[in-house]
Amino acid sequence: MVGIQFKRKWRLAVAVMAAFPALAASSPAVQGRPPANLQSPRDLATQQKVASIIAAARGRVGVAAMDLDGGGQVLINGDMPFPMASTAKVAVASTFLQMVEQGRYRLDQPLPMMMPVPEPAGRHNLVAMVRPGPVFTAQTLIERSITRSDNHATDGLIAAVGGIGAVNRFLVQAGISGQHLDHTMATLVRDDGRINPARVIDSGTTSTPRAMIALLSAVDRGGALGPQARAVLLDTMTRTSTGRNRIRAGLPAGVLLAHKTGTLSGVTDDVGIVRLPDGRHLAMAIFVAGPENHTVQAGMIARIASALYQGFLPPLENGALAGEIARRR
Repeated sequence: MVGIQFKRKWRLAVAVMAAFPALAASSPAVQGRPPANLQSPRDLATQQKVASIIAAARGRVGVAAMDLDGGGQVLINGDMPFPMASTAKVAVASTFLQMVEQGRYRLDQPLPMMMPVPEPAGRHNLVAMVRPGPVFTAQTLIERSITRSDNHATDGLIAAVGGIGAVNRFLVQAGISGQHLDHTMATLVRDDGRINPARVIDSGTTSTPRAMIALLSAVDRGGALGPQARAVLLDTMTRTSTGRNRIRAGLPAGVLLAHKTGTLSGVTDDVGIVRLPDGRHLAMAIFVAGPENHTVQAGMIARIASALYQGFLPPLENGALAGEIARRR
């Protein structure tokens, strides 16, 4: 019955699964644990190129990229916690979709968004107050949460699964270490700017770059979700409308990208899975925390994404891309 509901609600699921095929469960990254050290000389060269881009930053930058088929990887500050901002919505949507697979929810089930409530003067709750708002189907809440980064829709999903504790349990069960939620979106927005993320490493609602590509890997390889839930999530992430000047801007036109952005005061993030020309999947997570404005930080993300994409291309494809760039100049 759950499978039928997925088919009815997502016409593009089959197409997305063809673009992002599930691989064998023997993949080393299935349970969200990328290999600790699989860097070839080419990976190291790519890492050095990314490091040279990051050298211009005035704050903190974390990068992780992994070839989910071959295992090559790039890590810079890979085990340093960074504010997830709205990239946390990947874990929230995954948690809800797992419950749909389990038969606990349906995609056509009506659920309320959760709307912030002004706090009384002089009172500061640990968790921002919210109330039920407009009601939509669960499908619509996921759509708005991922593609528009709608915080009210996300808090509706968080409430439905039973709170942030349920999301953290999902991450633990998926084998993800180094990523956790401590806030609802309403609380995250309310408290934004109280800590300088460039100078202070706060532990609240953070992820290491390594942990984020572990989550992306677990989704892509089937270690966190079944095939239909995986297709729903990746389908939605390919239609993300935010952050066009981030990872997307660093890729050639037409490259398939399933991603989620995150933005807070002094924080610009983008994480996702890129389909390379030979069919391999490249997971990348780029977190930037610093005093520069979002446009400057987004430009750095685009340059990093471009370096990663070129670095993981097959040699012949890389040469052709370099020639095309030279001709344009």
